[in-house]
Amino acid sequence: MISDLTKSEQETLKAIYRHTQDQPDAHTGDLAETLGVTPGTVTAAVKRLADRGLVDHRPYHGVRFTPVGRRLAVAAIRRHRIVERFLADMLGYPWNEADRLAPTFEHDLPDEVTDRLFVALNRPATCPHGFPIPEPEQDEIPALPPLYSLEAGDIAEVAVPGSTDPDVVRFLEGLGLRPGVQIEVREKHPFDGPLVLRVGGQDRTLGERVARQIFVQRIAPPDAPGSGRAASTASTVEDPDGNEAVDHEEARAL
Repeated sequence: MISDLTKSEQETLKAIYRHTQDQPDAHTGDLAETLGVTPGTVTAAVKRLADRGLVDHRPYHGVRFTPVGRRLAVAAIRRHRIVERFLADMLGYPWNEADRLAPTFEHDLPDEVTDRLFVALNRPATCPHGFPIPEPEQDEIPALPPLYSLEAGDIAEVAVPGSTDPDVVRFLEGLGLRPGVQIEVREKHPFDGPLVLRVGGQDRTLGERVARQIFVQRIAPPDAPGSGRAASTASTVEDPDGNEAVDHEEARAL
């Protein structure tokens, strides 16, 4: 059970997950950067997880999950996203504040309290950032593609990592681009040119660099066969709350 692990162990599991979505092993230097601690602190935490049978640690190669460890990592991410949703929906915190506050108490919640919170919140599908909340016992979280991977005519809902620069967040807010907003790509200019998006009934232009910092959940057009929200099939880039798979900046979104 995830509540049997310390705060440090849970945060380390989440960081390992972010760094192993597109590769088998996570490296201690990368984990230290994500967690904001020294490599020695990460090595000690990884050793404890290895002693519990949750990871395999090969010196000079990296860290990889055991099957049980991967399930617990996803459970830790699930808990974080549910607590974020509680802070945003029930306590009224802005979506970008929920990510900062959730770790202050999420690790102390019994599993049954987390489950009851999820039900009380009407079983939300996403966290306030727009990233999916995994199901119990799930051992993988679908990675969302970046906005810039979309083509003209694509429709999607926006997800914004918690690690996004505040100035970029303010800029996106001015365009109406916030988590959960539905957008349609009207144009995609060639040679890494900007996107023209339909947002709230208006056309907005977004440059390639910023469009790669935003993620999306594709939605099938209303007239498409089996229309409805489609699962993401793009290759991962990201996190990771977090933060795609996930690069170091996006990893904090998981």
